[in-house]
Amino acid sequence: MVRILYLHGFASSPVSRKASFFKDQLSGHGISLGVPDLAGGDFRNLTITRQLESVEREAGTDPVFLIGSSLGGYLAALYAARHPEVTGVILLAPAFHFREHWVEIMGTDQFARWRDTGEVMVYHYGENREVPLGFQLMEDAEKYEPCPDFSQPGLIFHGTADTVVPIKYSEDFAARHPNVALVTLQSGHEMTDVLGNIWAKAWPYLAQAIGL
Repeated sequence: MVRILYLHGFASSPVSRKASFFKDQLSGHGISLGVPDLAGGDFRNLTITRQLESVEREAGTDPVFLIGSSLGGYLAALYAARHPEVTGVILLAPAFHFREHWVEIMGTDQFARWRDTGEVMVYHYGENREVPLGFQLMEDAEKYEPCPDFSQPGLIFHGTADTVVPIKYSEDFAARHPNVALVTLQSGHEMTDVLGNIWAKAWPYLAQAIGL
């Protein structure tokens, strides 16, 4: 059976609510879900490259199906674009345009201060506290395309009231990629209030993609 991995979001953890939800749902079908710690225990020095390396270590060279949330969704798209052994992806509010959107959110002055000082304090949901994050994340992110052109089948879920990652990113992406279907939901960025709706559409797609 194709291995399934869940890639958690920015400043999150392998025990996030959505990761636990998918793990429980798949367990009910006798399927295990791998959930790597994308920060590798070193959030201060987080980079896109290191996170992709974490996925590669977990995935190996065998066929793999990826589920990714927010930054994890962007990582899943990047990884799929570079690894033909990925059989398909489910992306939850994927953080396309990752670096440029940070500039928009922070503003050019605050972004410049982060660059000049080398780090900024951000709230880490997994640790439930503010922690430092180095500017190397943004420097490294410049190496990667804002909207990865993966060719595998993809299913995107995005909330119409998302104030963190604009739904327009997913709409534009789906419009340009016939291999991708977009499902919009009346929810915000987390979408934890519509997990049942997500699973109802995700499971038939996932089951077919992994050959059940």
